[in-house]
Amino acid sequence: MNTQITPARRAPLAGIRVVDFSTLLPGPMCSLLLAQAGAEVIKIERPGRGDEMRSYVPKFGDDSVNFALLNQGKRSVALDLKDPAGVRQAIELVRDADVLIEQFRPGVMDRLGLGYEAMRILNPGLVYCAITGWGQDGPLAAVAAHDLNYQAETGLMALTAGADGAPGLPNVLVADLAAGAYPAMMNILLALRTRDAGGPGCFIDVAMADNLFPLVYWGLGNGFAAGEWPTPGGDLVTGGTARYQVYRTGDGRYLAAAPLEQKFWKNFLRVLEAPQLLDDSNAARTRDAVAAIIVTRTADEWLQRFAGVDACVSVVKSLQEAVQTPHFRERGLFQARLASGDGREIPALPLPIAPALRHDGGGGAPALGEADPASFQG
Repeated sequence: MNTQITPARRAPLAGIRVVDFSTLLPGPMCSLLLAQAGAEVIKIERPGRGDEMRSYVPKFGDDSVNFALLNQGKRSVALDLKDPAGVRQAIELVRDADVLIEQFRPGVMDRLGLGYEAMRILNPGLVYCAITGWGQDGPLAAVAAHDLNYQAETGLMALTAGADGAPGLPNVLVADLAAGAYPAMMNILLALRTRDAGGPGCFIDVAMADNLFPLVYWGLGNGFAAGEWPTPGGDLVTGGTARYQVYRTGDGRYLAAAPLEQKFWKNFLRVLEAPQLLDDSNAARTRDAVAAIIVTRTADEWLQRFAGVDACVSVVKSLQEAVQTPHFRERGLFQARLASGDGREIPALPLPIAPALRHDGGGGAPALGEADPASFQG
C-alpha cells in the first residue's frame, strides 16, 4: 500500500511555524526534521554572510552541500540582530510562531531582547527550544566546546581506547545529532502535544552533553548497581569478548562479528570449523584463536561461507560501498533528490521520518534572505 504524503493528505506539522535562529548542525538538523514533517521553518540569518555552513566546501551551487542537505524546504530571512530594527523584525516573527529554536550560549538571546521570558509574555503558547553543549546552567555552561569535547567529558571517548590506551577519534558527530538535534525535535513535539491538550508553551533546555549519557546506559547501570564501571577492551561491547569483535581478513579487509547469543556463536564456530572454541571463558585466548582463523581467508570467501547462516557477520564497508549495497538501494533510501541552482542533483538525506508522515513539497535550500519578514505577518 502506498503511504506517501499526497497533496490531499495533511502533513502532521502543517500549520506549525518555526523561527530558527540556529546555525551549523544541531539546530538546523532539528528544524529540517520539522520541515520534512510539514512545518513552515523561517531561518534567521546574518545579512551578507548568513549561516556559516553556507561557506563550507564542497560547493553545491552557490552554497555548500552541507548547507543544502540541512536546510531543504526552509525560508531564509536576513536580519541583523545587533541592530534594534532587526530585533524588532525578529520579535514580530516570533509573535506568530509556534516554535523558536536557538543555539547561542546561555544569556545571548536575553541580551538581544529575544530571551524566553520576554518572548513568553509576547507569545504565551511559544515552545522555546535552546540547544547548547552544556545546558543553561552549571560550571561549564559558558565554556566553548565541540562534539569531541562532549564525548570526552561524558566518558564515551574513553571506551574507544585501543591496546596502547589512546582513545580513538570519533568519526560521527554523535553529540550534535543523537544528543542534540533528535532530543530537540522529540521535546518540541512533546511540548506541542501538551499545548494541543490545553497546556501552555514552555522552555526546553537541550544539553548535548547531558543527552550523551543515555547512549551508554549499560555502563551506567553496571557502575551504579555493581560498581563495575566499563573499561575499553573489558566489556561486552568494548572488546571484552571474542563474540563482539572486528577481525582482519587475509586480504586486508575486516569482518565485524557479533555472534553474542549462544545460538549465533555455535553457528559462527561451525563456519570457522572451530568447535573447540565453544567455551570462550578465556576471552583473550579465544579472540586470538578466532583472529588466526579469520586471517586465513579473504573477506569475499568468508562472505560466501557465512551466506545464509545466522551468525551476525558483516564485512566492514566504506561509506561509498554502503550507499550502493542492494539492501539500501531496494529500500529506496537515496531516491529523493536534492537539486542545486546549477541543475545538479544529489540524493537528499534519508531522514528518520516515516514516508506516511513526510512532507515532500518543500523544495531545496533557500538563498540567503530570499524571504521578506513582512510576508509572514497577518
